[in-house]
Amino acid sequence: MIFSSPIFLFFFLPLVLTVNCLLPGLRARNLWLLGASILFYGWGEPAFLLLMLGSSVLNCALGLWVEETASPPARRAALVVAVAVNLGLLAYFKYANFAVDNLNALLHLAGLHPVSPEPVHLPIGISFFTFHALSYVLDIYDGKTKASRKLSETALYIFLFPQLIAGPILRWGWMAPQIASRHLTSERFAEGVRRFVYGLAKKVLIANALATPADQVFSLSPGEISPMLAWIGIVCYTLQIYFDFSGYSDMAIGIGKMLGFEFIENFNYPYISQSIREFWRRWHISLSNWFRDYVYFRLGGNRCSKARNYFNLILVFLMCGLWHGASWTFVVWGLYHGAFLVLERTRFGAWLQSLPRLVRHSYALLVIVIGWLIFRSENLPQALVFLRALFGFAQVSTSSNMLYMVLTNQATAVMCAGVVFSIPITARLREKMLRTPLTRVRLGTQWLRLLAEPLWLAALLVLSAAWLADGTYNPFLYFRF
Repeated sequence: MIFSSPIFLFFFLPLVLTVNCLLPGLRARNLWLLGASILFYGWGEPAFLLLMLGSSVLNCALGLWVEETASPPARRAALVVAVAVNLGLLAYFKYANFAVDNLNALLHLAGLHPVSPEPVHLPIGISFFTFHALSYVLDIYDGKTKASRKLSETALYIFLFPQLIAGPILRWGWMAPQIASRHLTSERFAEGVRRFVYGLAKKVLIANALATPADQVFSLSPGEISPMLAWIGIVCYTLQIYFDFSGYSDMAIGIGKMLGFEFIENFNYPYISQSIREFWRRWHISLSNWFRDYVYFRLGGNRCSKARNYFNLILVFLMCGLWHGASWTFVVWGLYHGAFLVLERTRFGAWLQSLPRLVRHSYALLVIVIGWLIFRSENLPQALVFLRALFGFAQVSTSSNMLYMVLTNQATAVMCAGVVFSIPITARLREKMLRTPLTRVRLGTQWLRLLAEPLWLAALLVLSAAWLADGTYNPFLYFRF
């Protein structure tokens, strides 16, 4: 079950919101949300429901063990066990197949027979709920928060369905006070509806529409990929992944508000960045902050020699790449971003800051787009084929008809809309309009301002529902992570 599926939109979410509003006390609401969240995950992954329940029980016990152990060596031992258990589960389910494939490649080179164990199925959202569990025990160890004495609270933190399978990655210290006490107001609920509808429209009307041309281009054989097709494909994917993931984050934040929670923001217009360093302050903010706080700082951060600092950055982004998936393309993508972050801390970074804004922005976009090319490719040879095609070094044997099949009127219009909505023009116009008191505008303009956004939201909701009812292609990229 995903947020943009009809059963979620027209059955599950209305039922959860209605019952949540009708229940009299916070304890009853928490138990209702826990049950609904278990159903939400079990609907898509019933085989792994026991794994999630076991993770909740285990991390609740591990958190208490870490907190109640008195001596520092014993506390460190408890933390090591907690981290090893959580990372062990992630490593087994996410990287076992990758390890076997690479082992078989080495055995083939050595002329030996390959091993053939049963493939391991990847549970949906395992990277996200593992990082939630890790932050829980790490914050308790650091003394930033207290362990929960109630299994239901720990389970609700890990299971809470808006952020369960695709984030944002929330800390226990942020969520624990809201689980213990929160208030649902009409203003917060209305803001939640607004955020959810905008997120749904980003996902359905832009990301889904761009998925088709992106997939068409990336499914072409090397001889069919002209420079124009390669650029169209990677631009479509660059916009698709942003609107897919930021749209899902917006929907999660909106649902949270409708339930009385406040989640952290996860995106802040990353494609207006003027450096890769700035990009990672704007893209998947909760993940960037997680790696910064729990890995980068623990390695010494920048409070060490330059060489060690550069090593820390490369290692963190190698781990970031692997977090996204078990493939050499993700490894290279992580190292690629780490290399540019190191480069921007050298004299190149100072020189870059002296350049005009347009040049800095063009540099950042080019690096980001090439990174997405590596990220999207099925393997490294395909990434090299596309890279050569982007810069005109590929030999093309196909006719130009393929270009017209991919670049339809709809794809062109959605690409233009994607570019407009990936920069904060409309958001700034809305803020400016809201800052202007109604008493300072004419009566007709007052009515227009009061009705414009509700009508716009209604139109987006109807269009999104119509798209889904039509059974149009509705992938979700971050399910694979």
